[in-house]
Amino acid sequence: MAWDTARTKRLLLEAAVEEFAEHGPLGARVDRVASAAKVNKERIYQYFGGKEQLFTAVLESELAKAAEAVPLPATGDGSADAPAPGDLGDFAGRLYDYHSAHPHLLRLLSWEGLRDGRAPVVAETERAAHYADKAARIAALQLDGAVTADFEPGRLFGAAFALATWWLTMPQLARMALSGADGSPEATRDALVRMVRALTEPGTRAR
Repeated sequence: MAWDTARTKRLLLEAAVEEFAEHGPLGARVDRVASAAKVNKERIYQYFGGKEQLFTAVLESELAKAAEAVPLPATGDGSADAPAPGDLGDFAGRLYDYHSAHPHLLRLLSWEGLRDGRAPVVAETERAAHYADKAARIAALQLDGAVTADFEPGRLFGAAFALATWWLTMPQLARMALSGADGSPEATRDALVRMVRALTEPGTRAR
């Protein structure tokens, strides 16, 4: 019976997501990954090369899923519920939804940043190109007048991402900051969408 390589890789990646999110790339153990996946540990070295390469594969896979699930609203598709071109508030809201449903990705990125945010990271060239593409799309929206031109495109993307994810990466600070206010996920999402729209809509100038 032929070995199902694709299935084995998928099982290892799924198990590795949880292991790396919980323990980080330094504390993760390949034997726990193999045990959770019910796969011989040697398959990790055979398919990925080692723990570092497995962490790389995990991040690349999870980042690709997020990018596909939450594209920038660069163009409308004609449907009634489609976001307007340049609606970065809607983009931030969908980012919040995605990371709320997939909390492991922000944990993986946080572990990566804790290692040394200034050092080269997993698939940095490809990821830099991905974010450059997002900045280029925002720049095009700025030229079309759909997004404010008061800030660099990369900073606008960063602000939208930060506002969408801070509540999830720093829940203890969010709880204290919102003391006495409605701290429900629904209220948080509504507020961040409105904040990002206020920041990025044309005519709202920085003071």
